[in-house]
Order: sequence, then structure tokens, then C-alpha cells
Amino acid sequence: MHPEILRELTAQRGREMRDRAHRAALVRIASRARRRGVAETDEFVVPAVPDYVDGSFRVQPAEGEAARVPTTGRAA
Repeated sequence: MHPEILRELTAQRGREMRDRAHRAALVRIASRARRRGVAETDEFVVPAVPDYVDGSFRVQPAEGEAARVPTTGRAA
């Protein structure tokens, strides 16, 4: 196998393993917090994630209005 391809595959695998370890650590932290008695009423706020590549968010159309996709002024 070409050394550059092998190097990129190794780097990709490393990134995936670090991401997996990070997610597992978050689960352990949440589990520990729950066992220590953090109230169930505490809300976890999920940050808004853009719906589109340009970073815009989906907007609900008003009644009788067609749904429009926000644009940045560039053709896709």
C-alpha cells in the first residue's frame, strides 16, 4: 500500500478512536453525576445545530406561505 494512503488511514483511525474515547468519557461523567444525585429536573440544553451547510436554520413557514430555504445569495 502506498505510504501516504497508509499514513492517512492511520490518522483517520486515530481521530475515530479519540472521538470514541471522548464520547465514552462524557457518558461516564453524566452517569456519575446522576448517581451523585443531580436532580432530574435539571435541564440539559442542546445547542442549536444548523440545518444547512451555510449555517442557517430551518424556519417554520407562516400559514398559507410556502416553505423557503434561506440562502446566502450564492447559487448552489
